[in-house]
Amino acid sequence: MTLRSEDDVSKQKVLVTAGAAGIGRAIAREFFEHGAQVGVIDVDEVALRALAAELPGVETFGCDLSNRHDIERIVPAAIAALGGLDVLVNNAGIAGPTAPVEAFDPDEWDRVMQINLGGTFNVTRLAIPHLKRSAAGSIIVMSSVAGRYGYPNRSAYSASKWGLIGLTKTLSRELGEYGIRVNAILPGAVAGERIENVLAGRAEVSGRTVEEERRRAMSLQSLQRFVDPRDIAALALFIASDAGKSISGQLLPIDNDMQQAS
Repeated sequence: MTLRSEDDVSKQKVLVTAGAAGIGRAIAREFFEHGAQVGVIDVDEVALRALAAELPGVETFGCDLSNRHDIERIVPAAIAALGGLDVLVNNAGIAGPTAPVEAFDPDEWDRVMQINLGGTFNVTRLAIPHLKRSAAGSIIVMSSVAGRYGYPNRSAYSASKWGLIGLTKTLSRELGEYGIRVNAILPGAVAGERIENVLAGRAEVSGRTVEEERRRAMSLQSLQRFVDPRDIAALALFIASDAGKSISGQLLPIDNDMQQAS
């Protein structure tokens, strides 16, 4: 994806939650390789150390996004280390269990909401005062194809991702007067460890094999592959760049033309 100018990205100060692995790592690397000053928050200290070794210069911070007090301590410190904030990427989230609503553990429901919705809310509210001081503030929220469709046996995950859509739309209305753009990215099935775990969970519930679940997932989308995390990172970079300066309040699917959630 070609940007109008790399200079606008190279001047950015970017904070990525859950940025030590998976989609978040790809996003952190993309901004870093385009010259941005990048900070990463993650609960996985081992992954943070590996990221710091791979990308020297990236600021890393251990933080449990289910713990509001931890967020209130770490997020201001991360922004201070960056010297301000231009781009916030709210990537953190957990999948939760695979089970029908009647059998869903209420404690697991609460945990999904606490991290996926609560964590995003708490990080964002702390970041907003700093983004208001940016010449081109941008918030990117990682929703999901599960925020477009009903998702059988994934009620907490789907509800949280729909909730993030509402938060994105609300933030775009609240923050537009300050020049802050807010958009959501909605990935489909993304290649990596998480989708393999999801397929295994579906197989356990359905009685089908993992490979049968994989074929079923592929049958619901036009392009027969899982999404490459690097493509999501490229989309995030584009949205945050000057080339995306007129894009706000939008829900941007990147799902190989998925027709429904499996």
